[in-house]
Amino acid sequence: MSTSKHNTASARRFLATAQTITEALPYMRRYAGKTVVVKYGGHAMGDQALAETFARDMVLLKQVGVNPVVVHGGGPQIGRMLERLRIQSTFVDGLRVTDAETVDIVEMVLAGAINKQIVTAIQNVGGLAVGLSGKDGGLIKAKKLVHRRQTDSLIEEQIDLGFVGEPDVIDPSILATFEDSRIIPVIAPIGAGPNGETFNINADTAAGAVAAATNAARLLMLTDVEGVLDKNKELIPVLEVDQIEGLRADGTISGGMIPKVETCAKAVRDGVKAAVILDGRIEHICLLEIFTEHGAGTLIR
Repeated sequence: MSTSKHNTASARRFLATAQTITEALPYMRRYAGKTVVVKYGGHAMGDQALAETFARDMVLLKQVGVNPVVVHGGGPQIGRMLERLRIQSTFVDGLRVTDAETVDIVEMVLAGAINKQIVTAIQNVGGLAVGLSGKDGGLIKAKKLVHRRQTDSLIEEQIDLGFVGEPDVIDPSILATFEDSRIIPVIAPIGAGPNGETFNINADTAAGAVAAATNAARLLMLTDVEGVLDKNKELIPVLEVDQIEGLRADGTISGGMIPKVETCAKAVRDGVKAAVILDGRIEHICLLEIFTEHGAGTLIR
């Protein structure tokens, strides 16, 4: 049995057999009073059963003294809404070009429909949640993302993506007000620019920045894959930050995994104790990571 399968099986056995609070106490104490930032998206958010399980898990974390902060994405939902409104999207290197008309739709979907769906899901299972965007309380001050790429002639060019931004300054004070309450903050990755502009921010990037600003004990990145895989397609359970460049160079880390790993590495360099790339398609994956000895996914430290 591979290490990843063994860890997951052991974690499932723990959750199935931990009948008393005494058995769970060592794991709960490890994170008591600590902030855990969870980037929520992908299949985990699109599947109703998984969405309800996720909501229950966030409520459980809060009940046992952990401070979960949820940062969510919503690319597919944005795409569907733009199609309904017959607004055509253009992508450059996987990034949506966001003009003034499009950013209004992005904000409506992210800070409106999706954000409130997650808040409602948490409250439907007995929790208490508040939906925010990065604009609220000055949480995320953003700046325009400068996207660079090389042309075929190896000349670097800058691509204007419109109202696509990146975090400039994070003010976590509004999140601190929730720490000693029952409230779970749910954040849409929308930021305000220096002149009041609305910027759409990649949810992974936003989650990493929030985790660093809150000195989070963990950044949990829910994805649609098991974690970072080696060339034999086996899970790499632990990655040191200084290993990442070599694994990129030899092609082990490639494609869409590159920005996720880089986001995790930056968060760790900026003070997060560790970041973990997890398979959001697995029920209770956040609990498997936090409350079991071996954890799950790929831990980056």
